[in-house]
Amino acid sequence: MAIPQYRLNIMTKKSDLTKDNLSVVIVTLKSEHVIHECIESIDKDISIIVVENSDNSKFKNDLESKYPNVNCILANKNLGMGTGSNLGIQHSKTDYVLILNPDVTLEDDTIDQLIMASKTNSDFTILSPISIDDIYPNYQFEDQLVFPKILSTMGEKNTEARQAVEFAYLKLRANNQMNLPFNVKSVDGYAMLLNKKKFNLIMKNRMLNKFDEKEYFDEKFFMYCENDDLCRRIIHNGGSILVVPNAKIHHLGAKSVNEKYDNEVEFSRNWHWIWSKFYFYKKHYGFLEAFLDGYKKFFLSIFKSLFYSIINNKRKSKIFFNRASGFYSALIGKSSWYRPKIND
Repeated sequence: MAIPQYRLNIMTKKSDLTKDNLSVVIVTLKSEHVIHECIESIDKDISIIVVENSDNSKFKNDLESKYPNVNCILANKNLGMGTGSNLGIQHSKTDYVLILNPDVTLEDDTIDQLIMASKTNSDFTILSPISIDDIYPNYQFEDQLVFPKILSTMGEKNTEARQAVEFAYLKLRANNQMNLPFNVKSVDGYAMLLNKKKFNLIMKNRMLNKFDEKEYFDEKFFMYCENDDLCRRIIHNGGSILVVPNAKIHHLGAKSVNEKYDNEVEFSRNWHWIWSKFYFYKKHYGFLEAFLDGYKKFFLSIFKSLFYSIINNKRKSKIFFNRASGFYSALIGKSSWYRPKIND
C-alpha cells in the first residue's frame, strides 16, 4: 500500500527571509489600549503596516509620529480581519509578511528564531511562532485526524505500511518535543508568517489563471475561519505549514478591541462564528455537511433566545438570537453582513 503524501514538494530557492525582506501587518479597530505594546515588541528595523478598520485619522497620526517604521492605512470602514489583512499584504513590498493581531507581543528573539528556522525549512508557505499558552495551542496537527484514519484502513498484517505511517507520526511528535520546526494542518490567524512567493506559486500551479494574487484570505469571511480556509487551501495545493517552537509569542486573547465595546463585540462574534463555520463547511465539504453540522444548534439557539427574552436577560437573548441569525443568513446564501455597532 502506497503511503499518502501530505504535501507536494514544489522546490523553491533557498529562503531569503531577512528582516529587510519582512513586513508585519496588523489589523486594528479601537485597539489603542494594546497596539503600542505589540509594536514595541517588534524590531524597529522591520516595516510595520497597520490597517485601521475605521477613519480614525488621530490614531493614524499618533502611530506614524511615534514609530518611524509604521505606516497606518485607514480603511474608512470595518473590513474585517481577512480583508484587512489582504489590504496590508497588498501594500507590503517584501516577499514575507508576518500577520499579527494587535493583542500579540513577541519575545526578543521571536523574529530571529523564525529566520533561523527558515534556513533549514526553506520550502515553507507559512511559518508560525508558538503561543506560550499550552492549554490553548495555536495550531492543529495534520495527524490528529489523518494518521488514525490511515491506520484504520490497514490490515494488521500490512506491517511495512503501518510501520511507515507510525514512524511519520513519531517523527512529527519528536520534532515538537525537541523544539524542532514541525508540520501542522493549520495555525491560528493571530500570528502567521506568510511566504508570498511560495503561496503564489502553488496557487498558480493548481489554479492557473483563476488565482488572484490580491486575495490571500477569502474576503467572504468577515471574522473567524479565514485562517482555517487559507491553511486548508495551502495544504490542499501542496504547500506546507510549520510551527517553530523556539519562536514564542504572548497572546492576550479577545483583547484586540477596547473592553468598553465588549457587548457589541460579543454579539458580533456569536453571529460571525456561526456564519463563518457554515460557509467554511459549505465551501469545502458541501451544503449538506454544513447544514447537518449546524441545524441542531440553530433550533436550540432560537429556543434559548426566547427563553432569555422571557426572563428579561436581554444580553443572552441577543447572543442566541445572533447565533440563529448567523446560521439562517448563511443557510439562504446571504453575505456576512452583520457589523458591530462601535461608535464613540
